[in-house]
Amino acid sequence: MNEIDRKLEEREKAGNPIRVALIGAGQMGTEIIAQIGEMAGMRVSVVVDLTMDIAARACASSHRTLDLASTNDPAEAERALAAGKVVVSTNHRVATSLSPVEVVIESTGRADMGAIAALHAIHSRKHIVMMTVECDVTVGPVLSRMAQSAGVVYSLASGDEPAAIIELCRFARSLGFRIVAAGKGKNNPLDVHATPDAWARRAEERRMSPRMLVEFVDGSKTMVEMAAVSNATGLVPDVRGMHGPHALIKDLTSVFRTREQGGILSREGVVDYAIGDVHPGVFVIVTTDNPTIRASLVQRDMGNGPNYLLYRPFHLCSLEVPLSAARAVFYGESSGHSRARPSSECITISKKELRCGETLDGMGEYRYRGSIERFETASLLGLLPLGLARGCVLKEDVPADTPLTLAMVEPATDSVLFHLRAIFDKLLSAG
Repeated sequence: MNEIDRKLEEREKAGNPIRVALIGAGQMGTEIIAQIGEMAGMRVSVVVDLTMDIAARACASSHRTLDLASTNDPAEAERALAAGKVVVSTNHRVATSLSPVEVVIESTGRADMGAIAALHAIHSRKHIVMMTVECDVTVGPVLSRMAQSAGVVYSLASGDEPAAIIELCRFARSLGFRIVAAGKGKNNPLDVHATPDAWARRAEERRMSPRMLVEFVDGSKTMVEMAAVSNATGLVPDVRGMHGPHALIKDLTSVFRTREQGGILSREGVVDYAIGDVHPGVFVIVTTDNPTIRASLVQRDMGNGPNYLLYRPFHLCSLEVPLSAARAVFYGESSGHSRARPSSECITISKKELRCGETLDGMGEYRYRGSIERFETASLLGLLPLGLARGCVLKEDVPADTPLTLAMVEPATDSVLFHLRAIFDKLLSAG
């Protein structure tokens, strides 16, 4: 964590807190506002959502008294910030363009909006913290490259499971350990054919939208999150969709080991997940061939090996996100970002029999789910990236449980995400 706490205190004493703009003031955005309201050295300066009322209600979560100014005009917003007000708006360009803002946090959950917000933030030389992981696994490498060229940071969000896992991976690799497996716990039952209708009652009980709950239940969210980890670390799925065994914390080192050692893996260096008591934690299984280090790990009650568990028993989701903003400002570092060449692709698999002429809906809905595949394999087979599926029109009938290919669909070419992905694909082909 370096000295983020001290540096924040210094910014507070200097009367120069980090100015943050937030795009997306739903549950996650509201929690970010509340958490920043408890922190020294950081302030929310702009909040953007679909309506001014939504943005204003989110601001009420802060313990600080916020004097709000509602405007969609950037010049007027500049004047409001200079007068000490917090701007609420429905115009994302207000968030990405205002001069005092140093960091833009994108928390809409909409992949295309995430891409638009990131592009505008990078163009305005603002750091961008991306909470919409679906956007990252689709075009993260090109956004990261653009940010680097602009001299700003593109980052996944602290507190979300990918960043928490990446942090453990960085720790392990810094010490020279080999990573056997990195993963997370899944607390929902896995039903790859789940639909919003079937889960509506459970969603109401949990105060979630049915679509959002189904993203978790059908496994799509887990696939997206672990693809982000894979692309940031170079780890790969051992098999399409990962293994996803039922396993308790105490069993992780014996389950996630190679088959020669009695485990389920064909190789070391994989991403995966476990269904059991691991949630809300994340884990990294490491190993070493050094006998002195092995003996030391035994003495530290890490077990007898050959594999050892690094386990973080929590991730605080949106409450940790401000740390990514601070890390970008103070150290020019991300909490995780894709490498130039991804290791994994999130692919699209039909949930039911689909007919020629049907338009694909969204993730967590009725027609498809996400899975994870090695990037090279997905490219070779021409598989449809999950982030590009929405709005595509089928050119042929497709059986249930079939991976969709780009050849099967007419793409939705009016999407910023589509055009960014096309740029990314050209960059890869050019080497």
